[in-house]
Amino acid sequence: MDYQFLKVEHNGGITVMKVSAPKSLNALNSTILKEMDDFIDHLDKATRVLIITGDGEKSFVAGADISEMAHLNEQEGFEFGRLGAQVFRKIELLPTPVIAAVNGFALGGGCELAMSCDIRIASSKAKFGQPEVGLGIIPGFSGTHRLPKLIGQGYAKEMIYTGKVIRADEALRIGLVNAVYEPEELMDKAMEMAQLMLKNAPVAISLAKQSINEGHDLDADGAIGLENKLFGKCFATRDQKEGMDAFLNKRKADFQGE
Repeated sequence: MDYQFLKVEHNGGITVMKVSAPKSLNALNSTILKEMDDFIDHLDKATRVLIITGDGEKSFVAGADISEMAHLNEQEGFEFGRLGAQVFRKIELLPTPVIAAVNGFALGGGCELAMSCDIRIASSKAKFGQPEVGLGIIPGFSGTHRLPKLIGQGYAKEMIYTGKVIRADEALRIGLVNAVYEPEELMDKAMEMAQLMLKNAPVAISLAKQSINEGHDLDADGAIGLENKLFGKCFATRDQKEGMDAFLNKRKADFQGE
């Protein structure tokens, strides 16, 4: 389907989704969120890696659309927050790996979108923040949940309580992003990382993602038990047979995702 605010590109198993609302620095309104929801629901089955970025040089996603939020009542605010949270949860639960290529402002909902992805890489000009308290609200798209898990409660509370915006180098220091590149390198580096993932078994990557995500909230015995179960499940796949046969016979594996 054609989208008003999303640009989608396919490149040999890699799909790039750009949020494109330049007049508002790609701020998220309910229409964009619904388009993202539809996009995730109908993600091309050939996609083995998804890259999410923002259109233009200035902004990844500058936040949620304040002009839409300004006049919401309590119930409407709840529904808007739930919509964003549900979309980002779908991204988090995708079986395919998701890379956020953060090219500029990632504030509020933009920071929350990036955090729903598996891996975040940033332009040296990127800026991150959860400045909602300055608007009389709290993060509404799961920021109070994901930010402490990524960087620890101390840093997360400092960012949320102060509303301060941090630069890419600080985001790297505290573990919010994996790497920082010059702006002109960012998408090439995202594609390079995606290409490395394409070389590996899709089912194994999917099961590894499941084990990490679900195991995070379990105690040690539960997480190890989950890993054991999913490890065993790998041996029911054609990819495992192909990967080990290729290794033993010193040839390149041809994974089919089965």
